[in-house]
Amino acid sequence: MRDNNHERQARLVFALLIVGLFFLAFRINLPSVWPGPELPADPEPEIPEPVVEIPDFAAILDVEMKKQTFFNFLQPFVDEMNKRVAQERSRVIEIIEKVENGGNPDRSERDFLRELSIEYEVQMESVDNPAELRRLLRRVDILPPSLVLAQAANESAWGTSRFAMDGYNFFGQWCYTEGCGIVPSNRRSTASHEVKSFDSIQASVEAYFMNLNTFPSYQDLRLIRQRLRNNNRPIDGISLSQGLESYSERGEDYINELRSMIYYNDLLERDMSLMQQNL
Repeated sequence: MRDNNHERQARLVFALLIVGLFFLAFRINLPSVWPGPELPADPEPEIPEPVVEIPDFAAILDVEMKKQTFFNFLQPFVDEMNKRVAQERSRVIEIIEKVENGGNPDRSERDFLRELSIEYEVQMESVDNPAELRRLLRRVDILPPSLVLAQAANESAWGTSRFAMDGYNFFGQWCYTEGCGIVPSNRRSTASHEVKSFDSIQASVEAYFMNLNTFPSYQDLRLIRQRLRNNNRPIDGISLSQGLESYSERGEDYINELRSMIYYNDLLERDMSLMQQNL
């Protein structure tokens, strides 16, 4: 009888050991067997745009070195913007050719055209109309580095103005909402404009491009550019400068000053990259 009891106790201990091992294994694998309520994933950390430090142009005493440093610093931003615009333009041209050959834009092309028409402030009743597409195309176009660099140098005093240093504004662009920029020290008491502040140099360059490519004041510039294209001539800063009479109160004197800067600093050579890329 004692042996039977001993045997039952041994079996009970063995059974308890098996049950214990089972629950231990269950607890170890619990997350994969019973995950419980799903927790929200941690949001992807935002990667801030790299801060580009503007060189201290005022500290460069050699005039020629200061100029070349200024041009070389700013041109990559101009080239990047021209590359983007050229890609947009190329796609618009493909869609125009498709429509003129009897095809219809697909859904992605229609979405692209609608977004582009909003960005370039072109009201389009139909994305199937070649005339309206060509009107959009007249705005979606490059700007020659010679013109951009000359204006940037002129408007920012070669990168030394407080608007450039503190607000990344190299082109003297205005805004009219209080707090949107920097108040000029010589602003008339009746005026309300500020010199716009930007978060980056690229944002400043982009705003400048959109300014010349959308504002009614610069329609002449866009027509000059279109005539150059129609005649298979390169788009250069000297030609387009004629369309900037409204950019400054000085009018024709301002245009002549820009042209002198382009010629004197051999900036037309910087337009060669556009010609080589057939932009």
